[in-house]
This record gives sequence, structure tokens and C-alpha cells, in this order.
Amino acid sequence: MNIIKQLQPIKQGARAAKDSCKGDFFTRLLEHLPIKVLNLSSSWGSTHSVYLYGICDMGLWLHTGVSSNFIMIVRWKLTVKSRKWYGPRPIDLDILFYGSQTVNTDTLTIPHERIWERPFVMGPLIDLLGFDADNDTMKSWHQLSRHSGGLFEAWEKLGGESLIGKDGMKRVLPVANQLWNCSTKTSIMGILNVTPDSFSDGGKFLSVESAVSQVRSMLTEGADIIDLGAQSTQPMASKLSPEQELDRLIPVLEAVKNMPEMEGKLISVDTFYSQVALEAVNKGAHLVNDVSAGQLDSDMHNVVAALKIPYIAMHMRGDPSTMQNHENLAYDNVCVDVASELYMHVKDAELSGIPAWRIIIDPGIGFSKNTEQNLDILMGLPAIQSEIARRSVAVSHAPILIGPSRKRFLGEICGQPTADQRDPATIAAITAGVMGGANIVRVHNVRDNRDAVKLCDAMLQRRRRNSV
Repeated sequence: MNIIKQLQPIKQGARAAKDSCKGDFFTRLLEHLPIKVLNLSSSWGSTHSVYLYGICDMGLWLHTGVSSNFIMIVRWKLTVKSRKWYGPRPIDLDILFYGSQTVNTDTLTIPHERIWERPFVMGPLIDLLGFDADNDTMKSWHQLSRHSGGLFEAWEKLGGESLIGKDGMKRVLPVANQLWNCSTKTSIMGILNVTPDSFSDGGKFLSVESAVSQVRSMLTEGADIIDLGAQSTQPMASKLSPEQELDRLIPVLEAVKNMPEMEGKLISVDTFYSQVALEAVNKGAHLVNDVSAGQLDSDMHNVVAALKIPYIAMHMRGDPSTMQNHENLAYDNVCVDVASELYMHVKDAELSGIPAWRIIIDPGIGFSKNTEQNLDILMGLPAIQSEIARRSVAVSHAPILIGPSRKRFLGEICGQPTADQRDPATIAAITAGVMGGANIVRVHNVRDNRDAVKLCDAMLQRRRRNSV
């Protein structure tokens, strides 16, 4: 494996990471050279640096001399305007490891001699590696760290996960020309269903005018993201075609996109159709929220990969009409099984070209779960992360979205048969989820849940400070 550190400046926010002409040059260069990117780490940022940091595993594609020369060419191409070789540049590349080899020449040292002292390198590296030390190459990297516990011990000695939130260290998600920080601030996703049959607000926002008014209210109350859905996913709801869904969605999406209040806010589209996702993103949506994690449309992952936007992958068995069938509620251990199944869907997404740092995971509260299982999920977010971490540290650190808002299980527990009477129970569920590790909460009542989230964030910040 050839592990290369990529650094990209964040002065232009996500544009540098996503769609600047220089970034496009590097992407095109990779596409036309004998290089295969096998894996990518999370994307990291720091308030003390103008760079984004990430690690990619590129396979043993060239011998070290050619690899080094390739990097020199890329650096030169991307700094040709300024001609300042040692000055600021839009991208920096370093070879951290090259298989199990060590190299020490006048122009190249492998492993990179300063890996062990740089948290902004070690963090993404650990995200990339995961805990799989079965192959000889990875074992050699752990040995080269000069720590008995390998790279993981080296990371822990630097501070490990406790560094998140300190000195500006954070995992970030480039989206819509901004860097979305999910590490220290919980984001609020406001729900807007333009459907006649959704369980809570069906029929309320079918007109463009009523939809825009509701979005304005949610933004005023503190929503960071507006989640637009034009197809109900409650059990036994009528299934629309992609064309029918688009007919409902696009007029509202276009109106919402043009609202002045949307400046700096994000729009997600709640759909399991790739055709709807493609059209919605072309019309201004920033994220795709897929309740099936790609299982209901085989083209979804490829389409999202080509769109280069964040992807929310939710756990569900079957489809909305079958998800509550007996066989879809059978789990040996709901947290372990959900983690395993969700990871496999995310792995499929990665293989289709969606990097781990663009993926948000949702354990699917209320989908293919009964009341007791929903409670286990809500209390078991750390267990789900730990189970995923056995397979991929990067995926285990993906932002977690939870959506318990007004769900039936809350009504069953609290004796509230009417959906809009479940807001107090929703607040309790959201509080439990955020304290357990949720980064994004999807809610109908933005105002009241905003206050709960603010309190949770304050308590979590206090916990981090007290742990120093």
C-alpha cells in the first residue's frame, strides 16, 4: 500500500476540497494515470491551519522513485502560477508509507519522519487503517511506529480522540462551499414533508406557499438543514414513481432554494430514487437522505458518487411496506446487527465511489424495529460505533443522524396516539441520542429541540474539558 497525505487549503472552504479548478486538475490527473485509490480517511480541519488533511491508500502503483517524481510534478502543476515552490500552495502531498519498505535518500524518506508528532496526520491515518492488522504490510507499519501498541498507541500518546475540539482539531465534511463541523456542534435537520400521507404532517405543506412559510419558521427557530421529502415512508403508504415524486418536490425545492433565509443553510432531499436524487441536486439540494442506503435503487450509489455530495445512509430491512414484517424485526442483537448491516451498505457505497468522509449514518429508528429495539438503538449508539469500528474506524467516525421525532414507539410508551402530542417525548429521545453520540437530529419541532440540543452540547463540552 502506498499511503499519501493530501492537504488542501480551506481558505475557500469546501470549494478547495470539492470543485475548484485546481482540485479538478488533480482528480483528472488521477483518472488518467495508473493509480487506483483503494480507501480514503475522514477529512480533518484545524483552526490553526489553512489546510484540510486527509490520507488515501493508493496501492503499490509505481516504484518509489516514480511516486516521488509524480508528487513533485503535481506540486509544480498546482503552484505554477506563483512559481514559489516553498511558498503557500493549494495542495501538498507526502508519501507516508510505501508497502513495507523503508527509504532513506537525499530526496525521500519513508516512512515520513514526522508522522508520529503530527496529530493532523495521525488522526486521518488511524481513521483509514481501522483495526485490521492481519496483513503483513500493515503489521510492518505498526512496527515502524516504535510503539508496542503500534500506530494506535502512537495516536493515543498524542491524545487520541481527546484532541477533537482542542486546538481546532475536528473532523469536517465539505459541503456547499463550507466545512460542516460535526465534531463539537449538533446540527438540527428540520423536516418538511410535501406529502398527503406522512404520519405527522401529511397534507399540511402541499402548496409552495405553505411549504415556504414552514421552512421560514424552521430556519428562524434554528434549523441548520431542511430535509425535503415528497414520498411518505410510513408503513403501507402509497408508493410513488420517481416522476410523481419529482412533480411534488421540484416546485418546493426551487422556491426554498431561492429564499434569502437559506443563506448558509443546507437542503437535503429525502428519497430512495436515484433519478430524484440527481434532479434534486441539479436543482440545488446539497445532500441525499436515503432511507434504504441504496437497497431500493441499484443506481443510487453510483449517482451520488458522481454528484460528489454527502450521502445519508439509513438502516432499514425490506421496504416501507414490509419493514415491520415479523422476519424484518428478528435480530440476535439489534445494535450489533444494525451496525453490521449498515456497514455493508456503506461499504457498497464506498466501492461505488462515495468516500467515507462524505457519508452520514442513520441507524433507522422506527424502521424495521419494534418499540424495545428502538430503545436499544437510542441507548446503544456507542455500541453501534464500536461495532462498526471493528471493520472501519473511518466509517465509525461518520456523523450519526437520528430521527425519533414523533415516532409511534414514543406514543406507545407515553400513551400519546396523536403524533403532534409526542414532542415532549421526542425531546427526551433527542437528548438521550445526542448525549450518546448523535451529531444530527431530524425533527418536526425545531424550536423546542433546539434548546435541548444546546443544553446537550454545553454538557458535552463541559465533559470534554473535565476529562483533560
